[in-house]
Amino acid sequence: MVEVSPRDGLQNEPTLVPVNVKVELIEKLGDCGFETIESTSFVSPKWVPQLADAESVMRNLRRRPGVRYPVLVPNEQGYARARAAGAMEIAVFTAASEAFNQRNVNASVDESIARFEPVIERAISEGVAVRGYVSTVLGCPYQGEVPLADVVRVAERLHRLGCAEISLGDTIGVGTPLKARAMFRAVAEAVPMDALAIHFHDTYGQALANILACLEEGAGIVDAAVAGTGGCPYARGSSGNVASEDVVYMLHGMGIETGIDLEALVATGHWLAQQLGRATGSRVGRATVQETA
Repeated sequence: MVEVSPRDGLQNEPTLVPVNVKVELIEKLGDCGFETIESTSFVSPKWVPQLADAESVMRNLRRRPGVRYPVLVPNEQGYARARAAGAMEIAVFTAASEAFNQRNVNASVDESIARFEPVIERAISEGVAVRGYVSTVLGCPYQGEVPLADVVRVAERLHRLGCAEISLGDTIGVGTPLKARAMFRAVAEAVPMDALAIHFHDTYGQALANILACLEEGAGIVDAAVAGTGGCPYARGSSGNVASEDVVYMLHGMGIETGIDLEALVATGHWLAQQLGRATGSRVGRATVQETA
């Protein structure tokens, strides 16, 4: 599992979260057993004020042996900042939807890839692993349906450029299991399955079902965010990423070992929700409170 709450989960929070809280979150997640924790993003503070403290977060973090702390970078300037702060793994992002890409980064899909192509080249030359995100794989808030061929084309291109892992994101959470299965199967015909991750938002309550459908196709890497934090600001009724607690509960119930301490994870979700001033978005977290009340 890839825990994305420190970056994807917090980036759209309206109230600035202090550096010490972000650092404590990452360290708590490491204590829970996560081996990959996406920690922050080196985008322009103008566009994402919440993550303007990326350098401080990375420099104050006590890194656990065996845990990876990738960060998101949009361009060469962001890459330079990330490396100066000690980042050893990065992620780049684009969308399968032309309309979404234009609204999100003011560029076509091809133009957005051209922007970070030199970043990938430089990272590989420096021994830095690169992950690629493909958003809107099951729908776009502006153009609606996204052709499957576009999803495959973008994912395949990122893999050819050198992204060791491709995360397929249902950014607005509109996917349903059969569509998720068909999407994953199509991409897996063009990109090695062990290089594919799945990233579902839970806007319509379909995330766990979609994950299960992809697991049955052979998926082995799942993105999630503790307490169900995050969500796309462009998605109507967006309710955040699928909660890590809910995914781990499902996987453990299926006999799939994750190496994650569910009890500690639930506690971390409640702690984070408290820091954000609201209830947890995890159903398992809410059920646990009811059981112990």
